[in-house]
Amino acid sequence: MTHEQALEALERYRVIIDDLDLRILRLLNQRAAVVENIGHVKQSVEMPIYEPRREDQVFENVMSHNTGPLQSDAVKRVYERIIDEMRKVQRDWMEADKKKCSS
Repeated sequence: MTHEQALEALERYRVIIDDLDLRILRLLNQRAAVVENIGHVKQSVEMPIYEPRREDQVFENVMSHNTGPLQSDAVKRVYERIIDEMRKVQRDWMEADKKKCSS
């Protein structure tokens, strides 16, 4: 492979990565919208945001379906971060809703 061919291949791969990143972003935002709905349900019955058992179920689900090349521990770390951010979305939504209701 020549240097020019390598650069062309890299550009093609980067276009694919950019497309995948946008698809992942859309999915993360869809997940966040569902999390806001979950927050509404939890708030209506005064349930806590943090549910370690449910988080363990999420980890088990994604890790058991992982076919690689990511290793399962990497998948778990990614989902730990996603869940942490989703808890923040839920917490922010619940706090905003409380302020709206008290106004």
